[in-house]
Amino acid sequence: MDLPKHFVIRESSHRVLNPIESAQLATLGAALRLPAGGTLLDLACGKGELLCTWAREHGITGTGVDISTAFLADARARAADLGVADRVTFLHGDAGAYVAAEPADVVACIGATWIGGDTPGTVRLMESSLKLGGMLLVGDVYWRADPPPEAVEALFGADCLSLPGQVERFHELGYDVVELVAADERGWDRYAAASWLSMRRWLDANPDDELAPEIRSELTRSQLQHVRWQRPYLGWGVFALLRR
Repeated sequence: MDLPKHFVIRESSHRVLNPIESAQLATLGAALRLPAGGTLLDLACGKGELLCTWAREHGITGTGVDISTAFLADARARAADLGVADRVTFLHGDAGAYVAAEPADVVACIGATWIGGDTPGTVRLMESSLKLGGMLLVGDVYWRADPPPEAVEALFGADCLSLPGQVERFHELGYDVVELVAADERGWDRYAAASWLSMRRWLDANPDDELAPEIRSELTRSQLQHVRWQRPYLGWGVFALLRR
């Protein structure tokens, strides 16, 4: 069980695997007023930047679960670099099937709301590892402006809501939104464009690899998709939720 190689190639230079920048991740950690010694479970943790930096800055402990062995290797190296390897643990596995043995103060799923089938399903999955009175952190997309049909088809389809629609959905699930840190066009550019250079460098170094046609196609498609649809229409944010 592992993440397909083209994802690893595409995001090889990324530290944060979402359109939120490191400074915004730090802003979110500070805004949540995390108690020292609190516990955090990060489902689909990627390279572990949230866990590692928050362990250093806020004294939390935590566990990250991800399907990618390559990303987890980067996460463990990052923990060692930041001196928090004794505070965070990274597990290889299916985040969509993981339930913590001990409920956590905070459960996060940042940008991987498909692990529970959809956003409501992922919220219910996260609840199974959350302490009573704990907080959920959900990173998800939304439409910033009314999209044309081509944008809906190219991106996330009917399950993607407007920002008010997202907040209303969380209300329907029984939660108050108590914090929000949203990506802007700069964040989208940094996330998307960094992958273009990574893919191009890989293609230059591996022209005869069996994955080269797929990577070439994705490089071309992703550039046009970003400038046509993602940048002008698609929003993304981390929503902090407390049960009503």
